[in-house]
Amino acid sequence: MDSLPDRIRACRLCAGRFAATATAHAPRPVVWFAPGASVLISGQAPGARVHASGQPFTDPSGDRLRDWLGIDAATFYDRSRIAIVPAAFCFPGYDAKGSDLPPPALCRATWGAEVDAALPNIRLRVLAGSYAHRRHLGLTQPVDALVRDWRRFAPGTFVLPHPSWRNSGWLKRNPWFEAELLPELRAALQQALAAK
Repeated sequence: MDSLPDRIRACRLCAGRFAATATAHAPRPVVWFAPGASVLISGQAPGARVHASGQPFTDPSGDRLRDWLGIDAATFYDRSRIAIVPAAFCFPGYDAKGSDLPPPALCRATWGAEVDAALPNIRLRVLAGSYAHRRHLGLTQPVDALVRDWRRFAPGTFVLPHPSWRNSGWLKRNPWFEAELLPELRAALQQALAAK
């Protein structure tokens, strides 16, 4: 019998939906987790670069996220330690204006419970962006409000803005994020990784 990651990689439920987007692409689920992981990183969905590479966060957002976490690529991509599970496993495509389409809810409905059950050792959740906040916390407040209230969720969960370049202005206007939240996040991450 195929493993859960293999079954997700073989998923083609959204083939028709993706073919109808401006990018007219085929599904390519990007699956990056193993059952023993102690850290969960959740974001939105793969972008076009990740769709091409088949590896999560192989883009400037990934560079920024690894910097926020204070870890190198080898640690970040060690599936036995860090599970990278987005709100949807496939690149959802672009609309006619070139904007990212939202992650299809069908992905979470199909795979969410099985993935959650396959990761029983998670000690730290890093939730980057509104789709991850909704997926794991069930909260729909604006990202700014949730990130400002980060202590409410720490130390087991850290709510972050998405590490996209689009948030560079927000980061400049909110120096407390780097000065206060990131040191706590890095310490919690090291503790979770050491506990494995």
